[in-house]
Amino acid sequence: MHFKWRSCLRLLAVLFTFDCVRCLYEDQIKKFDWRSLHVGGVERADLDMNGFQPRLLLSTRENVLASLCPETGELMWRQVFESGIRGDIKLMQISSTSTASDNTAAARISSSHGFDMLTVQGHNPALIRGWNSNMGLSEWEWSLMPLQSGRAIDSFWFYSKSMLYHILPIWQSHLEVTQYFASSGQPLGNTAKIAASWIDKEKCTLSGIYYTCLEKQQLITLDLTADQPKIMYEDLENVPAYPLKNLEGASGVLIVDKKLVAIKNDIPVCKSLLSQSYIVGNYKKEKIIITADVKDKILHIQSYYLESCEPLAQFSSTLSYPEHLGIPNLKAFDCKSSRNSNDGNCLFIFDTTDDSIVAVRQSKILWIRSEALANVVSAEFVDLPLTDNEGVLENEMKGKADVPFGLDSDIMSAFLHRITSQIMHVKSLLLHVIGLGPKPSDTQRAGLVRDAFGLHKMLVVLTRSGKIFGIDNISGKHHWQYFLNNVENFANDQEMRLLVQRTSKHFPLSALCTVVAKDKLTENGVLLRFNPITGQTSEGGLLKLTYKIKQLTLLTETDNDFVKGLLIIDAEDRLHVYPEYATKKANGIYMFTAQKDQATLNGFFVQYENKELTILPLWNVDLSGHNGDHKIISLASKNPLERVHSQGRVMPDRSVLYKYINPNLVAVFTLAKDDVHKFLMYVYLIDVVSGSIVFTMMHRKVRPPLHAVHSENWLAYAYYNDKVRRVEITTIELYEGKTQANSTVWSSLNAPPLPLVERQSYIMPAMVETLRETITERGITNKDVLIGTSKGSILELPWYLLDPRRPIASKTSGREEGAVPYVPELPILTDNIINYNQTISRLRYIHTAPSGLESTCLVVAAGLDMFVTRIAPSKTFDLLKEDFDYFLISIVLIALVSSSFIAKHFASRKILKQAWK
Repeated sequence: MHFKWRSCLRLLAVLFTFDCVRCLYEDQIKKFDWRSLHVGGVERADLDMNGFQPRLLLSTRENVLASLCPETGELMWRQVFESGIRGDIKLMQISSTSTASDNTAAARISSSHGFDMLTVQGHNPALIRGWNSNMGLSEWEWSLMPLQSGRAIDSFWFYSKSMLYHILPIWQSHLEVTQYFASSGQPLGNTAKIAASWIDKEKCTLSGIYYTCLEKQQLITLDLTADQPKIMYEDLENVPAYPLKNLEGASGVLIVDKKLVAIKNDIPVCKSLLSQSYIVGNYKKEKIIITADVKDKILHIQSYYLESCEPLAQFSSTLSYPEHLGIPNLKAFDCKSSRNSNDGNCLFIFDTTDDSIVAVRQSKILWIRSEALANVVSAEFVDLPLTDNEGVLENEMKGKADVPFGLDSDIMSAFLHRITSQIMHVKSLLLHVIGLGPKPSDTQRAGLVRDAFGLHKMLVVLTRSGKIFGIDNISGKHHWQYFLNNVENFANDQEMRLLVQRTSKHFPLSALCTVVAKDKLTENGVLLRFNPITGQTSEGGLLKLTYKIKQLTLLTETDNDFVKGLLIIDAEDRLHVYPEYATKKANGIYMFTAQKDQATLNGFFVQYENKELTILPLWNVDLSGHNGDHKIISLASKNPLERVHSQGRVMPDRSVLYKYINPNLVAVFTLAKDDVHKFLMYVYLIDVVSGSIVFTMMHRKVRPPLHAVHSENWLAYAYYNDKVRRVEITTIELYEGKTQANSTVWSSLNAPPLPLVERQSYIMPAMVETLRETITERGITNKDVLIGTSKGSILELPWYLLDPRRPIASKTSGREEGAVPYVPELPILTDNIINYNQTISRLRYIHTAPSGLESTCLVVAAGLDMFVTRIAPSKTFDLLKEDFDYFLISIVLIALVSSSFIAKHFASRKILKQAWK
């Protein structure tokens, strides 16, 4: 008996020990950071409100399988598959949604037969899995390797009567249909080939078990489950203006120009309906159809019986629809059984064109998930405005610089304004105390005011769907949203741009940001100018251009309104400036364009003469090689906000090795296939003002993915070494030498001789997804490189570990210079992972920005998830620690001051006594 008690006590002691090991430090518990999890835009959805545990199962366009809580929208679990076509979810089948004829049951406990949820993913190979939908665990799996992997990308699947049907279309020829037992993968018979010369990828769709194609004004349909193929025809009144869509929940019903069309006469359908979105479901053992339309900012939800088309008034509802949401598309609905109510307490799930998930219940929006943040294109940190009183004080302290002498000079004016401002502040304080002061502005009520250290900022995020967010970087709260409809990225794999034309530092002028994108329909440029603090459009708002954008840049000089003009080159090499009154500031600007496929770069010079802008071609660089097979795979330029604090590096002999700091230097990477070395990658450092090639280097047997970061006088880039099958990082540093050509002004036209180049390569024991350097306001803080890995971690690597001047052998001179001995493999220390256990799925974007503290750098990382934090590469040398004992230091100071006065008193008395002796 005593032995059992001792064993239990030992077991408890071991459990308590493990519990202590799992704890986190205080600064790791989301104190200075936050993370948001996303799943992406909904592709398929299934809602169950009457089960043991209500659930909303989703498959998304981001290849994510997830379960949400229907009441709150909270993420219960998710499975993130491979990106691209390899992880594409082609089928999601839920056992509870199967019809009675399917004869399908959920999987029993400890049983491998049947399924609770089935998915088909990818095509080469195609993976068929059975899932436990409550926990998100895979219970069984089988795969199918296609014989023709090139054609299998267009294959699709559907489920019927416990069988999986695999359809492989051979366009303009035939269909290959194969049946498999869903749980085992055993084929049933041979592959059937159905002749269908009319099938076309852009004009066909699958509706349940029917495959329908559009041929002019006629629908041609095949029943894919029939023993003998039979072709059915259905004539249309007009040629459809939009592609065919299948009606979710109904087999053999299509949506043609917002109307319902049945491919067979015996299929019941309401032909009189006209709606933007439809869905079919069950209510009290009867089929009903739900429609949803937005008219005049009001969402109208209507319901009808599918067979008789009679309306159901208890499901009809209207509600105010937010402007920042796109067009809604019904994905799922279900009604919770209730004895005391006839409306069924229905919940409607919508997917919108701005990639949001909206849940509506009883004429109210229950919750919204902003899944557009799963595809962040660009982000900017914008300073918050000052309070009204601080803004007035700052404006008055500027003085009158145009009056050089007298009482109205700059110093006297600033002094008088300061005294006046202090009196006004005291008056304002008294009015607020007695309750007669002015009301705070909207930004002040929302807490959007600048703090003392500039750590609190507005994070403006642009997403691929055209959705723009204004997010609080401290709390993660979404202060405003704006949807820019029908826009997309530019050609040549260039993403939409988010530019800051005016910051919040110019009181009383508000900040100004601009989004530059391409219209989906016309392919012309689109400009949206808005206030990043409030999200309201300004300075003209939305502007649709009449030309295509070839290149753009921000002007460096500003006018009296402190707005940096936007210079655009269109497809016909004509120049445009927005706003137009900043046209004069474009004089003397150098620009360049790059054609990736042709591997050519062209440089231009902008002149302003006779009130017109002209563009002059200056240089052309051809990097396509002697065979013309080289292509540009990446370009890396320097951050325009970067400031260089130190111009040189101290050597062991106390001399200075000056940095080659060329702000016009751009790194260009080209790739070509080679019969001997497989791949050849060239690195070029090109001055884009003069067109001169400063440095070039070649790598053999290396290939993408390539990621680069360019800063000060160094370049770091990561690539995959195909020879040894590992990821490597190469760093390059440029130096002018022991003498500096010009320490004040850099000129690319009078550049110094070619620089001295130091280079070194390192082994990175992880797949690199993105690179970014830290940046601070004055450049005094040490530079670190942020490395985003495929595992979702962000590694903060100090530059001294990537320094190409690290000596091979441990020498005294190297230690005196501050370079550590060279080690090929870079360490991945857990202390240097800034997101600790907050993993970021599919991390692909990192943006850094300076804060008001020189030691602190703000960071936002995005992929499928978003993570925001702040880091201090050189520690917080300009900020007291949070555990600083103010009480103790106050007591010490008071004691020292008191003792000094007491000592002074006794010293004077002693001197007086000695004088009387």
